[in-house]
Parts: sequence; C-alpha cells; structure tokens
Amino acid sequence: MDELYPPTPVRADGMLDVGDGHRIYCQEAGNPDGKPVAVLHGGPGSGISPMMRRHFDPEAYRIILFDQRGSGRSTPKAGEDDLSANTLWHLVSDMELLRERLNIARWQLFGGSWGSTLALAYAQTYPARVSELVLRGVFTVRQRELDWLYRGGAANLFPAEWEAFVSPLPEAQQADPIAGYAELLRSPDRAVRERAAIAWSVWEGATVALLPQESFVHQYSNQEFAVTFARLAVHYFRHGAWLEEGQLIRDAGKLAGIPGVLVQGRYDAVCPPITAHQLHRAWPGSELKLVEGAGHAVSDPGVMAALRAAADSFR
Repeated sequence: MDELYPPTPVRADGMLDVGDGHRIYCQEAGNPDGKPVAVLHGGPGSGISPMMRRHFDPEAYRIILFDQRGSGRSTPKAGEDDLSANTLWHLVSDMELLRERLNIARWQLFGGSWGSTLALAYAQTYPARVSELVLRGVFTVRQRELDWLYRGGAANLFPAEWEAFVSPLPEAQQADPIAGYAELLRSPDRAVRERAAIAWSVWEGATVALLPQESFVHQYSNQEFAVTFARLAVHYFRHGAWLEEGQLIRDAGKLAGIPGVLVQGRYDAVCPPITAHQLHRAWPGSELKLVEGAGHAVSDPGVMAALRAAADSFR
C-alpha cells in the first residue's frame, strides 16, 4: 500500500505502571531524536497494531504507541477487573505520565474514532503539551452520536445487521441497546457474556467499511477481542465517557493555536461527518479533509493517503 510507509520495527517497548493496579504496554519506533507523535487507538478497547506505525516517516518521527487501560497487552484485561479505575480521565492522566516519563516537552497526537476523543480530551486539558492534532473519523461521545449508532440511526443503512445486533436483547430493552448490553455483559453466565460481546462487536465490524468486508466481521467476532472491546465500549458509553454533553466541541476554543487536520470519510456510518464539521467550525486553525467515497475504516486508501499527507506536513 503506497499510502503507508514500509513496516517500521519496534525500537523499544515495555510496561508503565500508571497506578490503580494498571500497567500499560508502550512501544517506540522510528527516530529517537525525531518529532514525537503519540498514536491513540480506537475502541475503546481495540489496542495498537503494527500498521499504526506506518503512517509516519520513520526518519522524521519518534513514534510512540500504547495500549490504553484494559486493552491489548496492558494489564489487567478489561474482562478481569471492575473498571472503576478505567475512565477517560484516567487515560488522559496515563498519557501525561507517559509524556513525562519519556521526557517529551510537546508531542503530536494522532488518533481515529475513539482515539480522536482521547486526543481532544488530552489536548483541551494540556494544550501547551500538544504540537499538532491529526484526527480521523471524529467522535465526541455526544448523545446524538451514540443514538445514531446504538439507537437505530445506522439501522437505516444496515437493517439486517441491526436486527442481528438487537436480537440478543429482550424486546423491552431493544430501544436502549447500551443499557441492555450492559446487563448481558454482567451476566453470571460466561457463555451469555461472550455471546453478547461478540454480537456487540460484530455490529461495529459490519458498519465500519464503506463496502461490506468479511475481514472486518471476522476480526471483530474474535472472542478475545470482542470481550475487551464490548465491555470497555459499553462501560464508557453508558457514562457518556465522563464528559459533559457536547463538552469537546464546546471547549474547542482551547485548541486555538494548535494546528489540526480532521480526516473524515464522506460516508462514515459509524461517526458521520457532521461531528467533524461542527468541530472544525468551533476550532480555530483546524482543516477538514473530507474524503469522498470513504467510510469509517482507516484502511480506505483515500483515508490513508490523507493521514499520511497530514503527518508529512507536520514532520
């Protein structure tokens, strides 16, 4: 894929103790003296992957990735603890601790979907620590965004997939799938929990690409992935990610002076373009790149090309 740089090997990795019994897995790649960039994965709960290192020129960038609390190789796994110490603001604090530990004065933030949420929350909390933002498939966890994906909006585009998504729920709970799935994922029956996690996860796998791709459904239906992904997503979304309604767009003025590029698929069915548009209007100095013929998936060639161009422009 010419839109990506060649595979970049991990140069250093390890675990960082962030408190509350949590240790997050971190890795570095690229030039140790290069421009620092922190790559924020989606989900919540999806974890990092080798492809995430390939958006950046390894000669120019010091590439930093980490698995957020409960995700990937971080411990404990989301299926193993009560999640009381796993909130958006814990993740923001973890990022600040990692920045300090790596002795970085300012870093670029690069995140898609949930990663854009975390990037915005961190940048609005620590604007002096952020050099630029590159965000894809912008998500700010407003109620209208959750309603679109989990209360029937996207069902207009994916009716059969929606029926499969709500089918594990009693009819009385189908009007509020987030609450219904929260109950299923707390079931004392492990089989019930696992079936619910896979159904939740497959719904996103079915909606993430512009055109149906079985590879996404297969990835999201993996039991180990799905349990983490579903449990963290439901936990965060039930609580509105511990944000005031509309907070990340309301406080976009705090990003003034921070250059930013918003890369958004025109036909993103998971995070529709209206959110990126409204954030762009509220954020002085931001640039919105609307990619025609693209959905939510980062693997879309047009999206990858726009992300690489944005990263190259800031190197």
